[in-house]
Amino acid sequence: MIRIGIVGASGYTGVELARLLCSCPDVKLTVATSRQYKGKKLAEVYPNLAGLVDIVCEDLPTEELAERADLFFTAVPHQTAMAIVPDLLQAGKKVVDLSADFRLHDAAVYEKWYQKHTAQEYLAEAVYGLPELYRDQIKKARLVANPGCYPTSVILGLTPLLQAGVIDPDTIIVDSKSGASGAGRSAQTGTLFCEVAEGFKAYKIAAHRHTPEMEQEISKRCNRPVAISFTPHLLPMSRGILSTVYAKQSRPLTDAELYELFHGFYDNEPFVRLCQAGAFPATQFVRGGNFCDIGFKADSRTGRIVILAAIDNLVKGAAGQAVQNLCLCFREPKAEHKVAAGL
Repeated sequence: MIRIGIVGASGYTGVELARLLCSCPDVKLTVATSRQYKGKKLAEVYPNLAGLVDIVCEDLPTEELAERADLFFTAVPHQTAMAIVPDLLQAGKKVVDLSADFRLHDAAVYEKWYQKHTAQEYLAEAVYGLPELYRDQIKKARLVANPGCYPTSVILGLTPLLQAGVIDPDTIIVDSKSGASGAGRSAQTGTLFCEVAEGFKAYKIAAHRHTPEMEQEISKRCNRPVAISFTPHLLPMSRGILSTVYAKQSRPLTDAELYELFHGFYDNEPFVRLCQAGAFPATQFVRGGNFCDIGFKADSRTGRIVILAAIDNLVKGAAGQAVQNLCLCFREPKAEHKVAAGL
């Protein structure tokens, strides 16, 4: 039995982790931390866990925390994670970090978009936790940097095309829409019900922190630096992401050829679903699940390819992907597939 700890269990991602772990074979949630809800049962904070999770939130020093589990999910804000993760690693534990603290390999890039990095020595060994691209590396890792929600949808949508060399990476434009849960559970004026309901707006135009993460992974696929244009939008719904990506074709392609290209790349991936010709993904069909639904269209009139990718930002965009990484860290690929039914 693998003992699991969640650091920061009372946020939206933390509660999704607790929910998903209930369907994972051979794992047990043995510790959950929350400063705000110390001493309260997690199922009292989130009643949807009643009868499923019987664990009390604690606030423990790292040395005591490390004794309680074999792998830790750190579902805490950026900068907070880099203060906790090194101690857990030094105690011989595995970590799947859901913050951005270990996603970017270049400390200078991280510090340009976030803040000072105080654990730079761990950046080189952190494995970017996108199983569809880095499964073999994740299996050997002790530190997995769980991808951001927007990047998950965009990178999965673009990778087959980039690796096949059928689009010009310098023409990539990303237009993404997300539900309000992506901003976290803490009260913020911009995500209050009255601010979001019956509205639709762009935010952090040309300035969103997920931009360098996407550029890092896209550049790897191209073996050269690539810059993209990224505009996120906030939708009046609780969860879900739909990313629409545009790029110029390097050569003319038909929809049938695109389907074969994507099918060949993702044929054995349990959590990537391709839309049939004439059909496109929608957020309501991935809600609560760990799937990334991908659709595409070759626009012969403009010479562009349009890619659409839908995920649940709290599941495939966060907790579900983290559970995939858990299974891989303990070399349980069958468990990764079994989780599909539970999700």
